[in-house]
Amino acid sequence: MHLAYPAVLAALLFCTGLYGVLARRNAILVLMSVELMLNAVNLNLVAFDVWLRDAVHSGQALTLFTIAIAAAEIGIGLAIVLAVYRNRGSSDVDRLRDTAETDAAEALPDDDTGTEDQATAAAGKAKKAEATA
Repeated sequence: MHLAYPAVLAALLFCTGLYGVLARRNAILVLMSVELMLNAVNLNLVAFDVWLRDAVHSGQALTLFTIAIAAAEIGIGLAIVLAVYRNRGSSDVDRLRDTAETDAAEALPDDDTGTEDQATAAAGKAKKAEATA
């Protein structure tokens, strides 16, 4: 078997996964794209193990470890995404980043000395409510 066939397939899988990570906004689709990238790496490990005719089969052993780590990663990732979806009502990655940035606007001092501070605090809370809506 030629090494070029699985290497080209792995490169296509990895590029598809990379595009999915960079272009998608849904957190579940981003996790699926990361899994595609890990499977491309696994395909390369097995292909090079067969091509080098390794007696220890270290590429296949590394592939098994990668599969186990990927299973744990997807389990924890899905749990985090579900918790965020329950709290926020959306799993949109861009929307979650926007809500994190507006938390700094609410962290103003609670002085009742001036009306400017109250107006700024009210504007920060309104901006946060608008970002989360």
